[in-house]
Amino acid sequence: MNSPEKDFTHRSWLATAALIAVLAAVSFIPPQSIGSVKLRRANILSDVLVFDDAAAAEPAAEPVLFDEEDFHIDLEAVAERIEADTAPRETQATYRWIIPRDSLHGPRPEPDPARLTATPVPIEDYSDSGRIRAFCDTLLNARRPVRIAFLGDSFVEGDILTADLREQLQTAFGERPGGGAGFAPMASPLTAFRRTIKTQSKGWTTYNIMQRKAAPENLRNHFYISGWVSQPAAGASTRWENTDYRKLLDSCDGARIFFLSPRDSRVEVTLNDTLRRAFDITGDAAVRQIEISAPHVRSLAFKVLSGTEGFIGYGVIFEGGGVVVDNYSVRSNNGQAMFWTNPSVNARINALTGYDLVILQYGLNIMQSGVKSYTNYAAQIEKMVAFVRSCFPRAAVLVLGVSDRSTKTDAGFEPMDAIPYMLDVQRQAARNTGAAFWPTCDAMRAQGGMEQFVKNGWAGKDYTHINYAGGRRVAWALFDALNAEACALHAEQRTAELRRQAEAAVLDSLQKARIERSLLPAAAPEPPKPPIR
Repeated sequence: MNSPEKDFTHRSWLATAALIAVLAAVSFIPPQSIGSVKLRRANILSDVLVFDDAAAAEPAAEPVLFDEEDFHIDLEAVAERIEADTAPRETQATYRWIIPRDSLHGPRPEPDPARLTATPVPIEDYSDSGRIRAFCDTLLNARRPVRIAFLGDSFVEGDILTADLREQLQTAFGERPGGGAGFAPMASPLTAFRRTIKTQSKGWTTYNIMQRKAAPENLRNHFYISGWVSQPAAGASTRWENTDYRKLLDSCDGARIFFLSPRDSRVEVTLNDTLRRAFDITGDAAVRQIEISAPHVRSLAFKVLSGTEGFIGYGVIFEGGGVVVDNYSVRSNNGQAMFWTNPSVNARINALTGYDLVILQYGLNIMQSGVKSYTNYAAQIEKMVAFVRSCFPRAAVLVLGVSDRSTKTDAGFEPMDAIPYMLDVQRQAARNTGAAFWPTCDAMRAQGGMEQFVKNGWAGKDYTHINYAGGRRVAWALFDALNAEACALHAEQRTAELRRQAEAAVLDSLQKARIERSLLPAAAPEPPKPPIR
């Protein structure tokens, strides 16, 4: 049997051990605050355990997701360069080939408020002046082509999404003859993937902006936002042909071919494989265009006969009298590629065409599973908006939020956890720059999300990229958003017009009464009555 003394000692050691265990546990509790009083960590094991409380107090640093040097741009220098390089020049900029056609316009259709998707996802316009409303006003009332530039990555490569957006806009807002497939490069290994236009080229050496360092030194500084430049050998040629993959593609009546010809050159254009005309181009450093107008532009061919030194071919825009949507997608682009383009080339082509809306679709190549901080990328988005406004000053800017994406987990495919964080910074960047914002992800999830897109055959098994069928569903949702803005504006304008007509009718009736009073003879005064005697 233990003596009382031995029992007391045993209990003392147990109490001491319990105290040490409690204090050790307390050591792992991070620093706390009570009101404005900050409490330090209680660490009795400071000689053994070291805690980085500073790191615990600060949010985790944003991982390096991109090379910030790729996004380096001096916006003041861009503005100065554009102003200097786009000053009026004596050299002819536009060469025209006009074949007589019926120039009568049909009546502009009334906008239809019907939706193509069940759940609308509205556009958020953060501009003080309502730039999206201004674009919709142009869409409703302009008696000229309305131009949209869609800048994006592989998500829309091959005219995915833009083919259906173009079709809906041309159908709803175009005037006769309105149509055309928009921009197509002079030459590119990716043209075979596009279904809206066929391109056959030979004799061109083509360079992509994402591999710009592989291009000759004299070409690196001449990229357009399309992301392609093409250098011709003697006799280099390209033939484009509109397809019937979507409505109105084959009903265009105009085209513009863009190129650089620093030395005198001679080129040949063939319309519909039958009509042929040569153009003598005076050498100049500015971008030039050949503008073709005809009753029907089914196909077009372009050939460089002489003057290939320094010559650069950009591509062609097929257009009509309605809406023109140009797809400027560049694979693997995070948006940084626009800063590698020549702002003067961009501004010069914009001066020859005039974009009304520029859409920015980026972020898919930045977003990573588990990453929740994208503040550095938000700053780059703001730079993109500023750069676009420098090159295309008349255009409204619409930032598309990142698309839906799924990743594989033990429980199957689930939405990527990084999506809401990327959406937040994209929305905030649009708000900070006064641009508009549209959450692509929300539009896809309203139709089941990426997992459902894959099940329906609307997206690839990478759970990242949509196909043409999926592009149609996203395009319909974006069209619904733009169309809703246009319908609301049209209703306001119609109400205001009816009010003006009613006020004019009242004024006309009052004016008519005044005129009648002024024209009627004044009543003769009554003769004075004789005095009563």
